[in-house]
Amino acid sequence: MPVINRVADLQPDIVAWRHDLHAHPELMYEVHRTAAFVADRLREFGCDEVVTGIGRTGVVGVIKGRKPAGGADVKAIGLRADMDALPILEETGVDYASTTPGTMHACGHDGHTAMLLGAARYLAETRNFAGDAVVIFQPAEEGGAGAAAMIKDGLMDRFKIDQVFGMHNGPGVPVGSFAMRTGPIMAATDHVTIKIEGKGGHAARPHICIDTVLAGSQLVVALQQIVSRSVDPLESAVISMCEFHAGNARNVIPQTAELKGTVRTLKAAMRDLVEKRVREVCAGIALATGTKIHLEYERSYPVVVNHPSQTQMAARIASEVAGAANVDTEMVPIMGAEDFAYMLEARPGAFVFIGNGDSAGLHHPAYNFNDDAIVYGTSYWVRLVETTLAA
Repeated sequence: MPVINRVADLQPDIVAWRHDLHAHPELMYEVHRTAAFVADRLREFGCDEVVTGIGRTGVVGVIKGRKPAGGADVKAIGLRADMDALPILEETGVDYASTTPGTMHACGHDGHTAMLLGAARYLAETRNFAGDAVVIFQPAEEGGAGAAAMIKDGLMDRFKIDQVFGMHNGPGVPVGSFAMRTGPIMAATDHVTIKIEGKGGHAARPHICIDTVLAGSQLVVALQQIVSRSVDPLESAVISMCEFHAGNARNVIPQTAELKGTVRTLKAAMRDLVEKRVREVCAGIALATGTKIHLEYERSYPVVVNHPSQTQMAARIASEVAGAANVDTEMVPIMGAEDFAYMLEARPGAFVFIGNGDSAGLHHPAYNFNDDAIVYGTSYWVRLVETTLAA
């Protein structure tokens, strides 16, 4: 079954919501205007329940369908969209560009939110399903673990969610296409902060100093060798050291230096191995250089792991909406991270990608969500509810 006609009729409204959200981006948990906008729309649609303040600023809407046949227990399916933007100066040039300098929707969360609002409106109008459709609008996906905060506030239990689904746009994937896979689809992310203490002094007398820049440089090189020499070539791991701060004069060997970076892995065993090796390398470089090295290794978002049954359902629905030829069920995992991982740890479900066409990449100042994708994403949400909660 192709794009739903009623969804196509709603597209101008959904686009208008998306543009409004794009023009007023907000960061992390401070999505107060966005959350109010979402809650107001859900109330206008006639949702049976609209709850705010879940996970600080998250919004949840409940749309009740028919009672299940034969007195069966009511099932609830959760659909999640993220609301927060990024601290990036926008360079799109669109007439609905960000009105908040230095903040923009550079990851398409405005599109995700608008598509789920469109699905909520349709589902509230038709209620052609047996059970509860729970629409979840989450803050702080971009590093704030808003999904975990909503779960801690009782999201899954309070709304009796049995399965949960998420969706993200994919630049480079053709509009009207979907991509997904069973099992690990996005990486775990860990934060690495390394503080080095040596002995500062005059650059002309390095022999009486302990050089923190040299130690830091050796660390950057040695850490890259973990992936090339400690990780099975058939496994996946990324170590990227992206910040190096040391000194403020060309003729002074600095007393301290600091490095910051990220580690990405797709399996728990690999995550353990990389952390172990990072600790060993830091200890070794400290011994070799005479510096004191303090490592802060913080585990952040877990691996996004799609459940088999729900991924098969997602593929079936995507094929009905876009055609089987436009659905990739064996996409290569992405080493980016997503806090939807917490929801998939709490309940079975699946995370899929929808094509954004030939756009700038995510987190790029010229990125923009493709409005042509809206009818496909919204139709997918609707059919997912109607099929999963069929009478």
